[in-house]
Amino acid sequence: MDQKKDDISALLDFDLLKRLVVGIGEVSRITGIPTRKIRYWEEKGAIQSENEQEGSTRRYDYLNVKKMLLIQEMLDEGFTLDSAIEKVEKRMVTLDEAFKKLADTLEDDK
Repeated sequence: MDQKKDDISALLDFDLLKRLVVGIGEVSRITGIPTRKIRYWEEKGAIQSENEQEGSTRRYDYLNVKKMLLIQEMLDEGFTLDSAIEKVEKRMVTLDEAFKKLADTLEDDK
């Protein structure tokens, strides 16, 4: 039971998640998604890097890495890229709305 709790503790470390910004090579190594595919997804507008200057290393925050993993999962399940992007965007909006409501609830309890 403690191992399971330890496994998700990084997901609950909000300070870590806010600071988490990694280069495209690191994202590729961690996720198994080729850098070429990541660049293509960025060109399609599915994800956005922190550095958008020409010639600079692309760096991605936690939310964009999460989107990449979700898109890849959808592609693995047979979705087209466009439908995967659409579905992930809807999922992210739903999650954002739910967490805003939770935050409001916590504020009301104070």
